[in-house]
Amino acid sequence: MRTTAIVLSTFLALSVAPAMEKPSSHTKGTPTGRPTGPLKPGEYWWRPELSPAGPVVALVSIPQQVIHVYRNGILIGRSSVSTGAPGHGTPNGVFTILEKQKSHYSKTYDNAPMPNMQRLTWNGVAMHSGKIPGYPASHGCIRLPYDFSQRLFEVTAKGGTVVIGDDKARQPRFAANPGMILAPEDFNPDMLRPLKRGDYDWDPRRSPSGPVTMVVSSADRAIYVYRNGNPIGRAALDVSPGQPLGDHVFTLLDGVEGKPSPWVAGRPAHKWMRVSSGQGPSLDGDQLGRRISVNPMFAAELYDVIKPGATVIVTDDPVVRKIGRDLTILTN
Repeated sequence: MRTTAIVLSTFLALSVAPAMEKPSSHTKGTPTGRPTGPLKPGEYWWRPELSPAGPVVALVSIPQQVIHVYRNGILIGRSSVSTGAPGHGTPNGVFTILEKQKSHYSKTYDNAPMPNMQRLTWNGVAMHSGKIPGYPASHGCIRLPYDFSQRLFEVTAKGGTVVIGDDKARQPRFAANPGMILAPEDFNPDMLRPLKRGDYDWDPRRSPSGPVTMVVSSADRAIYVYRNGNPIGRAALDVSPGQPLGDHVFTLLDGVEGKPSPWVAGRPAHKWMRVSSGQGPSLDGDQLGRRISVNPMFAAELYDVIKPGATVIVTDDPVVRKIGRDLTILTN
């Protein structure tokens, strides 16, 4: 009985063992308020509330030495990284997270500590905390600032997707130059053809179920709709003149208001809660509804697919731009 008690207490102690502390040689990390622009070594940006649910995809850019993290197709974080040094290059391609360990030590390199390890290959490539000197310096792994590696570890899952790209070949989802919205795997330029006033695209069959996130861009004069990480629609947007919309995040609540919807005739207004606000004027759900409008048929389709927990991101920044003469891609 005493032996059993000792074994049980030892098991419990191991099961609740604290996560590995930051090794002294690893970069702690410095948060920055900028979702775009250059990152200094160790800097990162993290806003998971922008898209609180949905599949997570990470894009690692070797030329930029930056990782972008998307949830439900929306950028929620990015960080400086350090990939493989010359002779130990980090491979390109699409990888699956094979294993996750909060506390891990390298079996190849002198038992080196690798906190928040997420394995991508069985021959030694993983994402983990490490030293970020500002250039490729690893043996092939993707080093992350310690603080960012903790945050990323919490939102990913075994089986999740990590895309690694360089600038030597066209990469899936534009991993070498990603942006605010994740490009779909079957991307083609026609998906972002210019929309005339009242135009819209709508194909919910691309992703039949899952959480919905919408991005309203006054600069693009468009609204983009993602469900379970895939684009299912977009529409031309009319914005009333006046002050900028500002930067806001709204979440759909349960129930409806006792008044008509400003977008869909004959339907009750949804209840929205503003969960985050950045620069610009104060704006609530009613005010937003009065400032913007879309094709009524698109509005009705959208009304029927959103559920409590759906998120609307409002920004005055552009979401798309053109690269070269004939390729339109998603970018910051």
